[in-house]
Amino acid sequence: MRNFLKKSVKPFLVMAIAISMTGCIDKSNDAKATDKTTSEGITKTESAKDLKGLKIGYCTPSLDAPYYQALLTSIKENTEVNGMEFLSADGQGDINKQIAAVEDLITKGVDALLLNPKDPMALVAVTKVAKAANIPVFIIDSSIDPSADFVTTIQSNNLANGQLAGEWVAKKFGSKKMKIALLSGNAGNPVGATRKQGLLQGITEEQLRTLGYIDLNVVTQMYTEWTYAGGLKAMEDVLVAHPDVNVVITESDVCVLGAIKAIAQAGKTKDILIVAGADGQKEAIKYIMDTDFYGCTAMNSPVQIGKNAVEAAIQYINGKRDFPKTSYTAPLLITKENAAQYYNPKALF
Repeated sequence: MRNFLKKSVKPFLVMAIAISMTGCIDKSNDAKATDKTTSEGITKTESAKDLKGLKIGYCTPSLDAPYYQALLTSIKENTEVNGMEFLSADGQGDINKQIAAVEDLITKGVDALLLNPKDPMALVAVTKVAKAANIPVFIIDSSIDPSADFVTTIQSNNLANGQLAGEWVAKKFGSKKMKIALLSGNAGNPVGATRKQGLLQGITEEQLRTLGYIDLNVVTQMYTEWTYAGGLKAMEDVLVAHPDVNVVITESDVCVLGAIKAIAQAGKTKDILIVAGADGQKEAIKYIMDTDFYGCTAMNSPVQIGKNAVEAAIQYINGKRDFPKTSYTAPLLITKENAAQYYNPKALF
């Protein structure tokens, strides 16, 4: 009789099965808004109110990753095409600097604040400052503690995307033994935790459906701080401690793109399969198209999230208040079969 759960599974990896409810931004009669796409990812939203001179402020946790750069560009372009002024602030990877940057945007009197928090708790207080100044706060890409004052969270469906990737790798391996290394972003990040939950849930659910048992062997979790350099160092350490790893699952493409160098230097590109729960970064899609060692990733479009965030701010300015607490973009798995459809070599991300 096989064990239901192998002893090699670390306690922190035993997660409850969650059900994800997908929200959406309402484009109905509120403010009588209709969309006119002027170019890819840039949308002009008709507004009952004159938007000219209004200010949209955005604070990013950093600009060190292509995703953050693409997200900022999307917000800027969608803000300006609607006749509003765009103000941005960079947390520079430091939580104290991000708090100060948000406070500066509030002082400048923005009409809506879009915030991508580095830490789910540290930015709670500053959302209350914004609320006191009658500035609506929209959380984008990441998450914040429910005690914060914010209108809605706009992000990709991290749980569903992770599930799709997990199911894919479980189908790929079937009854063949997986020895998994997990490359995560940073400790305590709620988005990373949700993507990880989705990945593991997808693996175990698919194994139960097709095999009738769970054989989940995650030998290590390493943190990359969401950087290429962090992924390289983490993978080097993994290969020293666990040279027989045959699967790398990751919370983001950026966590593993640097790791590919370590895998290649060790001559293990034919021995290790990479599976990402997000983001659809162009370098990752190119690897999926051209190689067999990068199996899949899931779409987390900074262009779409930026567009949706600005649209939500305009809806709020026009009087809409009944937003869901979380608004998701549609989940999408990218594999060799459809990668060419989503590959854009000229994209920022």
